[in-house]
Amino acid sequence: MIIGITGSFGSGKTTVAKMFARLGAYAIDADEVYHSLIRRKEGCYKKIVKCFGKDVLDASGRIDRKKLGKIVFKDRAKLKLLNSITHPEIVKEIKRIARSKKSEFIIVDAPLLIESGFYKEVDRIILVANRKEDQVKRKRESAGLPAKETLKRIRMQMSFKKKLAFADFIIDNSGSRLSTLTQVREIWKQRGA
Repeated sequence: MIIGITGSFGSGKTTVAKMFARLGAYAIDADEVYHSLIRRKEGCYKKIVKCFGKDVLDASGRIDRKKLGKIVFKDRAKLKLLNSITHPEIVKEIKRIARSKKSEFIIVDAPLLIESGFYKEVDRIILVANRKEDQVKRKRESAGLPAKETLKRIRMQMSFKKKLAFADFIIDNSGSRLSTLTQVREIWKQRGA
């Protein structure tokens, strides 16, 4: 069984995925897959540099994700272009990883699970919910992003309301860590149902 976890930027998807992993699921982080695919000598690297220019590279020739983020999170068309380059490759790699694992339950932590079309490949979808102020705080603490930048990225994603239509389960991550873990355990109990 493959379970997709999604939610808005800074909602706590990765925290929830790690909780499932501690219960015995094999977790795949779509962001980590993306990071591996944009390394030098990978196919996405060449396409990104071709489309966005060498201005997105750091001094050592690697793609600087912050520079690339500043470009794509200002312009929906450029974000769409980046996603058209990376999403097919991310989906292909996640499928390859999932096939190679012997785990009965695989969790895919994917912020763009629905937007990428990968939701069609999963058996259940969990939507992680959180208040915007908590999302802003989380991203300020974890990535040093200013509130304005976090809110801009949230607005660039599919709205929570639209994602809700795809969800089999909702985890409210606005309370304590224990509250979130309790919800994760409840869903884990139902995994075979």
